[in-house]
Amino acid sequence: MARDTNFYYSFLALPPAKRRAIVAVWDFCRAVDDAVDEVPAGAPASRVAEAVGFWRDDLARAFGDAAPVSRQGTALQPWIRQFSLPREPFEQLIDGVEMDVGERRYATFDDLREYCYRVASCVGLICLEIFGYRNPQARDYAVDLGLALQLTNILRDVGADYARGRLYLPEEDLDRFACKESDIASGALTPPVVAVLRVVRVPRPHRAVIAATTWARVVAGL
Repeated sequence: MARDTNFYYSFLALPPAKRRAIVAVWDFCRAVDDAVDEVPAGAPASRVAEAVGFWRDDLARAFGDAAPVSRQGTALQPWIRQFSLPREPFEQLIDGVEMDVGERRYATFDDLREYCYRVASCVGLICLEIFGYRNPQARDYAVDLGLALQLTNILRDVGADYARGRLYLPEEDLDRFACKESDIASGALTPPVVAVLRVVRVPRPHRAVIAATTWARVVAGL
């Protein structure tokens, strides 16, 4: 885990075994994400399938009796057993990372929510097993926090993501405020762009609560 992430310093407060387990999970998830991001734009689908397939196979080895091939899988394997880490969130994380391939668009917020759940909430659910918890509602809070953090990342990186062919702002919101992709491409905070950013930021009844509120719920539920 690189020291240029705030998570590194927050994990220093954990007991040694939990800290090493969290770092192993983080490094594995980071490697999966990087593998797809590093596939050149316009590369054949087989390149993407190969990258994703490698990590699916190494995950299977980590959860089985075979020795993982990657450094990250090797580091993760002992902690899977020690903390009874669930396999499904890892699989869903890989599914979510695969969704980033190509010029991705999301028709509705519910579609975007599925992506956020896979790439962020699933990581939280894995880490929760390492942190430990007594209140079962902590799982719900972990999901909400993951959604809130990923939405924050999306709003922060709209321009950079668009330059890579990715637009996470839901098409239903773009249509609602007559916001065109050319508005996003310009990088200008035009009234339509601001309106879309606000509606994505502000929770609807079925949306994740904002990060500050969610964090308070997570702490209360541990």
